[in-house]
Amino acid sequence: MPTPKRVIAIFGPTGVGKTAVAIELAEGLRARGEDPVAISADALQVYRGLEVLTGVATDEERARLEHRLVSFVPVRESFSAGGFAALAHREIDAALEAGRRPIVVGGTGLYLQAALTDLELRPPPPPGVRERILAEVEERGLAALHAELAERSPTAAAAVEPTDTTRVVRALELLEMGEEPAPVGEGSRLWTAELRRPTLLCGLTMERERLYDQIDARVERMVAAGAAEEVRRADASGASATARKALGFEELLRGDVEAMKRRTRNYAKRQLTWMRRLEGANLLDGAADPAGRLPGLVEEEEK
Repeated sequence: MPTPKRVIAIFGPTGVGKTAVAIELAEGLRARGEDPVAISADALQVYRGLEVLTGVATDEERARLEHRLVSFVPVRESFSAGGFAALAHREIDAALEAGRRPIVVGGTGLYLQAALTDLELRPPPPPGVRERILAEVEERGLAALHAELAERSPTAAAAVEPTDTTRVVRALELLEMGEEPAPVGEGSRLWTAELRRPTLLCGLTMERERLYDQIDARVERMVAAGAAEEVRRADASGASATARKALGFEELLRGDVEAMKRRTRNYAKRQLTWMRRLEGANLLDGAADPAGRLPGLVEEEEK
């Protein structure tokens, strides 16, 4: 059996088909004697009870390729990239030491970086700070909070879109903790830190309109599979603020499927823009059999 020398990282926008590509790649690797394992690098697939909403690999898909780091955090708990990093490093290292091929699969940039690098992460906020800021967003509106950020740290505000709730809230959290948020451009380049292990970076892209069509169809399938009922159960059980960041959580609570589609398309657009700026990544057309090209890329880099 060949001894893997590299991690393979498959990433791309939501709806592009990362899981299917990873499974096809795994079957090709098995044909040449390898033993692959998928390690998820998704910020929301960690939550138990949101499998349909977050697109966790189905039982049938997991029977074809073992997936780690999915569905293990109770939906009421908060979770962070810092906690994830230690788990991902352990999974990747254990797989390589056992002679297995780790395939890191995900679309959350920070979690990918946490899995593949020794990322220096900022500390989490003290209890109650995030909840208070989120309550202010509800009460005053995001534009008012972005304006406050601009007064307190013009540089940080310039680096954050006024419509990006997550980054506005995080910047204000850091200021509350006495830390200066990242300046313009910092954090926008995923692979600035040295990778922990040799890694083949493979980004799946797709023509935007085709991707949007796939996203709309995917949302319809999620709703038909019970995503709205899943969200209502999670809400009733006291889902954490981080679990509620899942695309479609709040929209399905309101019964607004079209809003979920719009939010997902907007998120995918940002992911595509971010991916195309990455250095050192092999960008593959997700509509043109990328799994067929990946084994060749692996062989080229491992010579």
